[in-house]
Amino acid sequence: MSANPHDHAAEEDHSGPIKNPKQLLLAVFFSFVIPIFAIIGLVYFVVSAAKPAGTNTTDSMTLGGMTEQSQSQALAARIQKIGAVEIRDANRELKSGEEVFKAQCTNCHTAGLVGAPKFGDAGAWGPRIKTGYEALLHSAMTGKGAMGAQSGGDFDDTEVARAVVYMANAGGASFPVPQKPAAAASAAEDTASAAK
Repeated sequence: MSANPHDHAAEEDHSGPIKNPKQLLLAVFFSFVIPIFAIIGLVYFVVSAAKPAGTNTTDSMTLGGMTEQSQSQALAARIQKIGAVEIRDANRELKSGEEVFKAQCTNCHTAGLVGAPKFGDAGAWGPRIKTGYEALLHSAMTGKGAMGAQSGGDFDDTEVARAVVYMANAGGASFPVPQKPAAAASAAEDTASAAK
């Protein structure tokens, strides 16, 4: 029985590029070795790029091509505080509305920048005063439009309330000046005891 040449060609079409065990071993070896060398090359490239320029590798270099000073700075940046606690004197004298206005509010309200009502302009303050003291205070505390919360300042809530009253009263309102919460409670007690 003679072999059909067409059968041999069909068999060749269905076989892979690896014909013997030696070729198989070489294919497996190179499929692992080449990626390993590529990874080592990439690691070397990344580590060598982290080295500070112009430093002597024998005296100032440490782990990863960084000096001790740059390692300390990097460590300090990683463990920096997220928040801070500020301790204030609870018995300190609170600022007046005028003082808070001059320290924080005057930047926009004196010139009427970005839609802020000008200080003392009854026409600009009139519609705002009609909304009431609580609405004005809420806008000052949480921010409104281009004005941030407390206008970006760092004041006690009572101090912000005093600044709101100071500006509103200059624009035609007649809001009472807010007192410190403890002082307001003792003033109410004094008024109640005087009424007896």
